[in-house]
Formats: sequence, C-alpha cells, structure tokens
Amino acid sequence: AMSAALARAGVARPAALPASHRSSLHPARVFASSNTKGNGRKPRKAGSSSVAVADVATPLTTSRTPEIEVDSVLEQELSSNGFRSTRRTKLIATIGPACESKEMLDAMASNGMNVARLNMSHGSHAWHAEIISHIRALNKEKGYSVAIMMDTQGSEVHIMEMAAPLKAETGQELVFTVRDPAASLGDDAAIAVSYDAFAEDVQVGDEIVIDGGMVSLEVEGKAGPDVYCRVVDPGLVLSRANLTFRRGGRPVRAKNAMLPVLSAKDWVDVDFAVQQGVDFIAVSFVKSADVINNLKSYIQSRSARDIDVIAKVESPDSIPNLAEIVDAADGVMVARGDLGAQIRLEDVPSVQKEVVLRCRQAGKPVIVASHLLQSMHELPTPTRAEVSDIADVVRQRADALMLSGESAAGLFPQKALEVLRIVAARIEGWCREEGSGAIALPRIAGSLDARIGEEVCASAASMADNLGAAAIFVFTRRGVNASWLSRYRPDCPIFAFTDSQEVRQRLNLRWGVIPFLVRFEDDPETNVTRTFELLKRRNLVAAKDLVVVVSDIQRTSQQHRSVQVRHVS
Repeated sequence: AMSAALARAGVARPAALPASHRSSLHPARVFASSNTKGNGRKPRKAGSSSVAVADVATPLTTSRTPEIEVDSVLEQELSSNGFRSTRRTKLIATIGPACESKEMLDAMASNGMNVARLNMSHGSHAWHAEIISHIRALNKEKGYSVAIMMDTQGSEVHIMEMAAPLKAETGQELVFTVRDPAASLGDDAAIAVSYDAFAEDVQVGDEIVIDGGMVSLEVEGKAGPDVYCRVVDPGLVLSRANLTFRRGGRPVRAKNAMLPVLSAKDWVDVDFAVQQGVDFIAVSFVKSADVINNLKSYIQSRSARDIDVIAKVESPDSIPNLAEIVDAADGVMVARGDLGAQIRLEDVPSVQKEVVLRCRQAGKPVIVASHLLQSMHELPTPTRAEVSDIADVVRQRADALMLSGESAAGLFPQKALEVLRIVAARIEGWCREEGSGAIALPRIAGSLDARIGEEVCASAASMADNLGAAAIFVFTRRGVNASWLSRYRPDCPIFAFTDSQEVRQRLNLRWGVIPFLVRFEDDPETNVTRTFELLKRRNLVAAKDLVVVVSDIQRTSQQHRSVQVRHVS
C-alpha cells in the first residue's frame, strides 16, 4: 500500500548512438599549458563557456563500451534545466523494507539517488545480494548509474536479533540481558545485548540510549547479567540498534572501547562486499588510521577492482585522530546519530564542521548522515528545522547527504529523498548567487607529477569561474583529475569522461561531478572532438559554447598537459 501511494517515475534508457565522427569544433586561443616545467599564461575574458580537463593514469582494461553513457536522470535534467540548474550535492539512500522492491528502487533512482547504502547490521547476505542484483539490473535497463555502498556493523554495543520490533512506551519496564539471546526471543520485555560486561559497566541511575536517541531509559536496578530499566523517551526498539549509556548527563565509555573496530562478523561482511563488487565500504566507529590501512590492504589482496574505503566518524576516539583518518581514508562520513550519543550534543555541529572542512582541504569526499529528516519516518513533510539543517550542510559544501531510517524504514522514503534533492538544488543556487562557500585550499600534492595535476586543475576551475563556463569537462582514466576539480567546488558542473565503469561508479560520490562512460582512443584530440560531437547529438552542448581542454591522457611516457579554449560552432 505504501509503495502504491508513492509516485514512481522511470526514465527510458537512451537509444544507441551512430558511429562518431569529428565535430565542428575548431581551436581557439590556448590559454595555458604545462609540461614538467609548468608554464602558463593568464586567460582573457570570454563569453559563456565549458571547460574540459583530462588526467593521465594507467589505462584500465575494460571491455568495449557503447559510444557514451550517462545517468538517464541526469541527462534528462541537463536537457530540461541546463547546466547551471543541475544539483551538485550527491544523495545517498539506505535501503531497507520501505524501499526494497525493484519498483521502489526504480522510484528512488529516478528521484535522484546516486548511491544505495546497504547496512550490514540488518538483513542476510541473501537479502543484500538480491538488492544489489535489482540495482544493477535497473542500471542496465533504465540507464541509471547508482553506486553501491556497504556499511559494516562494527563492534560497539548493540542489541541482538529480536523476534520483532518492540514499541517502548513511557514508563514501561524493560530488561537488558547478556544471557543467551535465544532464551530471550520469546520475551518482549527482555532484550539481549552483544557486550558481556554490559551489566558490570552500567550503574543504577544511568541513562540508556538506543540508536542515537530513538529511545532512552533509566537504569533502576541490576541482578546478575540483567539490567532493569524504565522507559523515559518512548520509541521503536529494533534489532541491531547501537546502545550507549550516560552518567550525570555525560557519555560513559564502556570497557568495550578497547575492542577491535572490525568484528569477526564485519570481516565476513567485507568478504561478501568484495565478492559482490561494491563501490564503497564504510567502516563504523573508526578510531585511528590503522584500521583503514589494514582494510585497504586486505581489499587489495582479495579484489581485482578498486573499492573505496569510507571512515565513519561516530566515536569520541576518532576526533583527536581526524587528520590521520582523513589522510588514510578514501572518504569520510559524519555519522551524527551515534556520534551524538557518545559526545555532548552541543559539540556535534562543531565536529561536523571540522570534518567537512578537513575533507574539503584534503580533497576527500565527505558525507553528512543521520537525522536529516527524522520526522519523515512518520510524516509526509519535514520540519522547518530539518530543512534548515540540510541547507546548512549544503552551504558547508559537503559532497553528499545521506538518508538512514527515513528511507530504510520510514513511511515516505521517496518523498524524503525528494526533499533532499529540492532543498540541495535550491541552496546551491543561492550559494552561487551569493558567492558563498569558498574556503582557502592549501596545495597538498606530493610528487612533481601530482603537483602539476593539482595546479592544472586549480587553474581550470578558476578559469571556469572567471569565464562563466557552462561546465567543466575532464577526461580521466582513474578519476584523479575529476577529484581535484571537485575539490575546488567550481560554479559549474564537472563532466567526467572515463573508459572505466568502476571509476564512473565511484565518481558518483564526488560533489559536482557528472560521470560519463566513453571509449577512449589513443589520440587525445580524437577523444575530445568525438566526445563533443556525441554530446551535441544529445543536445548537451550547443553552438557558441567555449570549451577549455586540458589533456594528458596520452599513452606515451612523455607527459604533456595543455589548457586550451575552443569554440563549438
């Protein structure tokens, strides 16, 4: 009934294109070029333009691909609204019972879902495999480009498997126990927890917080392995929900703080994720860079494809180690729900801002998650405070917004996603009008070749803004230069052309990047002219657009980068 009540929209897969040929593009003035000496010239003013950039990388072995592929929803948006109206902030939706059907996944994808998150705290491997199969089938059938993120459960204290969700009412008495969970499944008032020393750690008078504050209880007594509590703030108690406790209004660190970040179950789930070929693995309760480096090494030894590792900041231990965590991870998630249960609530906004800033400076994608639209679990419209919260995240220029329970178990998953999409697009437009959101970005590249790429992309982004470009185009084998460009948050969208499906999927998490899948030829000039001819046929570029090309995807050992301006005639 819920699925029928929600609008479902599908966009047909674009028809196959005829063989490409050279476009009517002709060269114009060369603004800047760089070889290993990094020479350059200052650009002069011009009219509306597009900017194209390409990066060198080790070519990936790929099967022969179609002429050009782009997410069908984004293509429709570009054709209808133009480059400047496209949404730059990416949207992640957690998949659960509320949107698990193929029809609902189709509706979510058509409404702007860039990444589907699978929470391994819930569901079997068979269930997750079916969701992955549905998403990939929809990508193929409907022309979507939805990436897949697997999220580990972590070894923090959590509720064990329950026979059914429990509605906790104010004043109700509940018992938490470390007894055999099987002995508790038939008792609605007994809730088994995963931490053997739980009864030892808590004290009478402590506050028990479930799932980051969804339910709170007061400890009234203890007897052996059992902890007796009374519900203070009512709500729904779910299997696998995280559990923390406070004493005197302050979070209490249990002895389990010394447990490993990745549990035995997590390693089994990682193997499953590698087998399924997901695009991202998010690691819960990261405390230092060690677990990230260890996991990345493990993935490299098990997988022939690259999988980005996302560090979740939701533990007080991660805060003093933010610099090393950001440096080691491929991206970072601010998981505000569990973080807010373990640090003071009033500190969450400042931690969020610090994480976003560090990630932007380091050029790493950053996700803000938890409680963005908490009221939409049960209501069809958000509160004004929630809209303001989303707007603040967008103004901070985070790469992505993530729905958790709102999409997984809420009554209005598609509407919640629509709210994110509409608010993000509107606030982005306001930021461009006001010229807000810019921050100082230090140069961070190490090797000479990386520094050249960084300088070229910084110049291209600045040039795009100064010329009022319609878009930036980057030709990339590994996504490196597309990521550099995203770091500078240019006013225009970034079209990233790659010959790797894996790179295309991972770029779905990058702010402002619209990934295309194309075939690359050995000649860089052929790649540029052929790509723009294909875009003209799809009405994605128009006559009189200016195109600034930065090309360095040659297969030769001699590396040369040039920034040039060309007209579309």
